[in-house]
Amino acid sequence: MTSRYSKREIKINFNEKYSQFLRKRNVNFISQYTTPNQKYPELEDVYNLTRITYVWKLGDRFYKLAAEHYGDPALWWIIAWYNNMPTEAHVKVGWVITIPHPIEEILQLWGE
Repeated sequence: MTSRYSKREIKINFNEKYSQFLRKRNVNFISQYTTPNQKYPELEDVYNLTRITYVWKLGDRFYKLAAEHYGDPALWWIIAWYNNMPTEAHVKVGWVITIPHPIEEILQLWGE
């Protein structure tokens, strides 16, 4: 399956703002992924997907849900992206999230 890092460029960061950080760690630069330009699917595309509603419980993690629903924990970012929740810290116990299906159509919407 596709990683959330696929098609993302790696940039070298040696910005002066980080000079103390870099010196402290005895490195000259930091390699960072560029910020992706993510798009949310068109409303029509969303309506065509099958969606499963899920009530968030204590101990839930996006990667566990991705493993259960997609067979690949590395696809956790799809559930986070679809729900506009970048991390589990943005979800509260009892909230309802949506798990979109099928994974092939979602990856196609993503452009993979």
